[in-house]
Amino acid sequence: MAGERGQVSNDVNACVDEVIRRVGKNITLGLPLGLGKPVRFVNALYQRAKDDPEIRLHIVTALSLLAPKGGSSLEQRFLGPFVERLYGAIPELAYARDVSSNRLPENVQVSEFFFKAGSYLNNRSQQRHYVCTNYTHAVRDLMAVGVNVVAQMVAPGEAHGQPGQVSLSCNPDLTLDLIPLLREREDAGTPVALVAEMNRNLPWFGHDAAIGADRFDIVLDQPSSDHPLFSAPQMSVSPEDHLIGFYASALLKDGGTLQVGIGSLGAALVHSAILRHKHNDAWRAVFDHLRVDEHFPLVSEAGGTGPFEQGLYGCSEMMVDGFLYLMEQGILRREVYDHAGLQSLINNGEIAEQVSLATLDVLRREKLIDSPLRARDVRWLIRYGIFRGAVEFKGGRLRAGDQSVEGDLDNSEAREAIETLVLGDRLTGGIAMHGGFYVGPERFYQSLRELSDEQRARICMTSVNFINHLYDHRFGDQKLKVAQRVHGRFINSAMMYTLNGAGVSDGLEDGRVVSGVGGQYNFVAMAHELPGARSILTLRSTRQSHGKVLSNIVFNYGHCTIPRHLRDIVITEYGIADLRGQSDEQVFLRLIRIADSRFQQELLKKAQKVGKVDPAFKLPDSWCNNTPAAIRSAMSVTGDAGLFPPFPFGRDFTDEELTLGKALKGLKAATATRRGKLATLWQALRARDDEGRYEALLERMGLSGPSGLREKLDQRLVIHGLQQLESPPDTGNSKT
Repeated sequence: MAGERGQVSNDVNACVDEVIRRVGKNITLGLPLGLGKPVRFVNALYQRAKDDPEIRLHIVTALSLLAPKGGSSLEQRFLGPFVERLYGAIPELAYARDVSSNRLPENVQVSEFFFKAGSYLNNRSQQRHYVCTNYTHAVRDLMAVGVNVVAQMVAPGEAHGQPGQVSLSCNPDLTLDLIPLLREREDAGTPVALVAEMNRNLPWFGHDAAIGADRFDIVLDQPSSDHPLFSAPQMSVSPEDHLIGFYASALLKDGGTLQVGIGSLGAALVHSAILRHKHNDAWRAVFDHLRVDEHFPLVSEAGGTGPFEQGLYGCSEMMVDGFLYLMEQGILRREVYDHAGLQSLINNGEIAEQVSLATLDVLRREKLIDSPLRARDVRWLIRYGIFRGAVEFKGGRLRAGDQSVEGDLDNSEAREAIETLVLGDRLTGGIAMHGGFYVGPERFYQSLRELSDEQRARICMTSVNFINHLYDHRFGDQKLKVAQRVHGRFINSAMMYTLNGAGVSDGLEDGRVVSGVGGQYNFVAMAHELPGARSILTLRSTRQSHGKVLSNIVFNYGHCTIPRHLRDIVITEYGIADLRGQSDEQVFLRLIRIADSRFQQELLKKAQKVGKVDPAFKLPDSWCNNTPAAIRSAMSVTGDAGLFPPFPFGRDFTDEELTLGKALKGLKAATATRRGKLATLWQALRARDDEGRYEALLERMGLSGPSGLREKLDQRLVIHGLQQLESPPDTGNSKT
């Protein structure tokens, strides 16, 4: 009946029936960002809406993940077996596929506040219904549009000794704050329905992410239909990405805090951080070759060059797989505690992780405990491992087994007994990683499932409103957040950066949305509020468009994500621009300093024309070596070709697929213009594989025995693309 919670069903259509019974046929459905969407329930509800036009379904979410299909016939042939291998056992989000094909019925609308980058750039429906919001405002905006149903995939707790509990696992980010607000709405008379969909393949996380199953109204539990998790394949890391990651790794402060985003630039940073920690001599060789400390003295103040002796603490809206690699390598190990006073004492070096009587003396001096000890003091001390877990407080005395100890810290005999019988060995309950959501490769999910209890306890998946800004939250106030997030380095990527210091990360100047603001603005703003913190925006210096190389450092642009007054640190493959507190002239020059040399003179002329740079200024020779050749030189300085690999953390593509992928990428670049397309087709028509060198690769593409004109042309194109890999055309290396 209505109001009854925690109803368990193994019938997805019965769950849909119950939702409609509770809230009616006007449904505004809130779904988690990314991985946590309950695919079985959502597909059933969407199908019901397609079958019943009286249902008005509005889906509000972000990052609806779909397996790639490919545009051209060659892309489809390449992706077909790959997609089947990675996604064949995973049910597809039916509404998302219909959105991408512009086939949504009139009674269904989908609004997202973050797209997979570029996925809906030319989808007019999604461009119209996009909701521009900071990640921290998503809960507010969900409530504003009248969300009355929330559904999420969860992990059951039985296998982890938590019967009756479920874990929000990959997506506590918004749900932890949505549930109480929806219950308030329900208490005020508006019907709501909260749906959980069990999936035993979802890794379990405790702490804030573990809640009672009865917090939901309906629980879909059908183990026979549990499916693998949607994975995001590892992206290749280019030499340019590696250098960007390298420069960023030099700005990490030992004992500090790290936030990093998804993608190849994040992977490059993690790889270089591991190099710095585990192979410091090789890392230093690249550092010295680039003369980083000479050209960019900021690193000596804000960063470091040695191994991470104290370690880092992760505080990131997205727990990318790189954080797990940092944990495995002993870098992500600085633990924080949920008490501001205790954390501040640790930060100041007044309390060490190893517990001693001096620990108690400091805590008493700071009035965090009393003497004689009281019951609440003992509970607090046990909570953080300062006292052993078996210690009890009875009759005003400490009891350890059959021993009774006085709790007077001024009594020498009592102190000796406390030290012998009561004190723990080291602080416990610390967290090395706070994350709001995660999505990544299958290998990442498997590693999360295989974490030991001790490792899992060091990760807290929690509310994005705790992580992404400094305002007070029920999981921690501003004082606690400031104490935990020392030396914060908030590292995010941008598409373009303007000479006056504005970042372009989410959209184009014609208004079309590429991805979304997400949490980038929050982290940039927080970096300006936290003492010792820095915001770092990373971007490749150039991009290719329609066969031309364009600069991503631009004079101006008609859209920005991060306003110029929040400018801080910008990194390209050519170095670091420290912009905080600098005059406009210095901002312009420092950005020109890290632009590709093919564009520096043009940018300088524009800056001088508008009076932002002294007209007598000339580009120093040391600035003018920002070329692809310089990148190759830096990558090879150690003589170890494997130091900066294209897939530092494994890959989902086979060797054959990597070769084919490079060939297809080359063909796509060569045919970006009409002239290039005609030239490529003409060359492809003459391409032959008479010796059968590419037989296995053609078979992988389903083109070993082509029939019909289309297949024969596709075969010739693939052969031509493969031949170009072996004998690429000479494009020159001009700076102009």
